[in-house]
Amino acid sequence: MNSSDLPMWHPFLGPSQRLLQPLWDHLLLQHRPLLASPFFPMLLAFSSYVLFSLPFTALDLLGGQPGALLQKYKIQPDQRPTPGMMARSFRMAVYNHLVFVLPAVSVGSLVLTPPSLPPLAPTLYEVLVDGLAVLLLFDTQYYIWHYVHHKHPQLYSCVHAVHHRNAAPFSWSTEQLSVFELMTVGLWSNQDPVLLRCHPLTTWAVTVFSIWLSVEDHIGYDLPWALSRLMPLGLLGGAPAHDMHHQRPSSNYAPFFSHWDRIFGTAAAPERNGKKNTVTHAKERL
Repeated sequence: MNSSDLPMWHPFLGPSQRLLQPLWDHLLLQHRPLLASPFFPMLLAFSSYVLFSLPFTALDLLGGQPGALLQKYKIQPDQRPTPGMMARSFRMAVYNHLVFVLPAVSVGSLVLTPPSLPPLAPTLYEVLVDGLAVLLLFDTQYYIWHYVHHKHPQLYSCVHAVHHRNAAPFSWSTEQLSVFELMTVGLWSNQDPVLLRCHPLTTWAVTVFSIWLSVEDHIGYDLPWALSRLMPLGLLGGAPAHDMHHQRPSSNYAPFFSHWDRIFGTAAAPERNGKKNTVTHAKERL
């Protein structure tokens, strides 16, 4: 979407339409080689995953000590990740990126045209509207993919089951994914902004924001300041909805928003103090 397509009286245009221009000029002047690298999106996504996961690692490990005040928000208080569980999830994420994602990006850089870095920054309107469009498109794609993989036993066991090894998710388990799931999600994340003709700055902002939403889905805490709590009408599922999906895998398939689960009757109200064992969890995956 281009600002020239919008009426000049729009509140996000006029004098404020290029508020992001100084930032964009600085990025182009100081970091152009990094931004133009085909590896930058991968580095941005993975570093965001690590950065956003770290505070919740401390919260889980501190447990009943300085983090005691927040333990009342734990969705499954009897389920707490161990350092070994966290390390396994992180190792899987590193392995998948080094062995599969990095070579795929390298090959892609040889056959795909690198994205251009336009001199003009996007308007705030473009960032908000285009960014929301990307999130809604991804949410739709993943809802369908997720539903199909839960309803097809072979697909579930071969592709998606690795993400459900823990009935109580935690921040590092966000990227506890099979290589097939990771590559599918990565394809959508890279191609959806291209299809919607997003500005690179919008694409990067969506990348960081979507990683935050994904990590927040998996933290295992229903925090009062979480985005799912701040958004009206329950538009975002957040940690309560996705935690419920891990307890009851036949529900809450959408990654971010709640409308598809409501429309198709797959929404399930969050429950606290879930105590499903792994046998029950496995039986309910379909």
